[in-house]
Amino acid sequence: MSNAVFGAIDLGASSGRVMAGVFSEAGLELVEISRFANGPVEQDGKLFWNFNALFSAIKAGLLQLGDFAAAHNAKVISVGIDTWAVDYALIDADGKMLATPRHYRDERNHLGVGAVHDMVSQADLYQEKGLQFLPFNTLYQLAAEQLQNEDLLAAADKFLLIPDLIAYLLTGKQRAEVTNASTTGLLDVHTHQWNLGLCEKLRLSATLLPELIQPGEAYGLLSNPDIQHPALSETKIVAVASHDTASAVLAVPNLDADGAYLSSGTWSLIGVETDEPVLNDNASKANFTNELGVAAKTRFLKNLSGLWLIQESLRAWNESGNHVNVAELVEDARKVTTSARINVNDPEFAAPGNMPSRIQVHVSRNGGRAPQTPAEIARCIFESLADAYAIAIAEIELATGRKVERLNIVGGGSQNTLLSQLAADRCNLEVLAGPVEATAIGNLMAQAQNFYSTLGGFDLTKLSGQRAFINKNFAPTKYQPSKEPDGKN
Repeated sequence: MSNAVFGAIDLGASSGRVMAGVFSEAGLELVEISRFANGPVEQDGKLFWNFNALFSAIKAGLLQLGDFAAAHNAKVISVGIDTWAVDYALIDADGKMLATPRHYRDERNHLGVGAVHDMVSQADLYQEKGLQFLPFNTLYQLAAEQLQNEDLLAAADKFLLIPDLIAYLLTGKQRAEVTNASTTGLLDVHTHQWNLGLCEKLRLSATLLPELIQPGEAYGLLSNPDIQHPALSETKIVAVASHDTASAVLAVPNLDADGAYLSSGTWSLIGVETDEPVLNDNASKANFTNELGVAAKTRFLKNLSGLWLIQESLRAWNESGNHVNVAELVEDARKVTTSARINVNDPEFAAPGNMPSRIQVHVSRNGGRAPQTPAEIARCIFESLADAYAIAIAEIELATGRKVERLNIVGGGSQNTLLSQLAADRCNLEVLAGPVEATAIGNLMAQAQNFYSTLGGFDLTKLSGQRAFINKNFAPTKYQPSKEPDGKN
């Protein structure tokens, strides 16, 4: 085993983990060091993240990472952090967090939407920031903060997005990684710098904005006093593509100008990689976003709801005593058919709650026959997601002028063989599914390029070389469009 270990703090909306990555000429070995729950916590009708518990789990995971490295006579070279986007904490001039971070599904965001659009139209915002309209984008959250917690915002010296907040607590350095900053609505879509003019229009103090940092640059040395370990004594906290989707897209092994990607997890993020933002009327009308990726690429994509619909359904069934796991549900759904369909992005599915009941009401209200069993409800979700993918592919082609030849699915959803086949059928495209661990792989690859120039004959200083290395080590599963209309093979 190599004497160099890299760490990835990989946080999703429903769980988090600390991963170890060991690179060699033969490939990349991934080891899950620790896993812990994550999710919204309701308090007085408001949704928060349980950040104190989350950070405690991260610290424990890093100490376990140190144990792993020491057991192999190795050092942890660096650690990267990726998380969901848009949510933040406010930090005062003494470096203290002023309040627990709010969850992006909190309903307060709708107050911010009205306040922002009273000052700047959505059309003008799109040309400045290039983002699709989502009520939880950071600028709307900050506007809601102004309305509800003006004194709190006034007391803040900086706002830090979640991965930057974790990096700050580990290093003492307050910076903002640029791919995640591009999701806030406060970054200029052309210059990739903070949009000070927009902040002025929105009456947000420019002093709140941290210094920007690029993927591959270091925040600083790991210096948190609670994390003392010989294998971590010289560990750097390195900026990766800290928006988890940006890390996942880095790890799409066969992505080129003919291909689209789908990062499939709690959310479905579907798009293409471009050299410049796409800001035309077709992009705006279809509600596509332009976010930054590695190597100054633009991730032109659309946020669709994803396996959140399944996750919430499973939670509801388990709470009612009808215990079923994902693997069983997929196999049961494969055996049934249903004509029921939903609009996966309907706002009624956004908040936590009884998802099966909501789906049944949605289908009935729209004139359909409501699915009854868990298998039928799951099939309805998978069919509806596949339909949404096909619509998005058509919108991508119209907005970019490209012809999409294949769809690359990465993330946890790439394990879902039924959904992958349905996607191939609906989109009438070859689907390449995998790697499952794309986010962690992209996180680790962004760190490794600072340590290795080549591995296994691949040039890790170039994005094409990194993806070729990933393709060799994590070859995807191929699905071809079938002639069966229901996705059965």
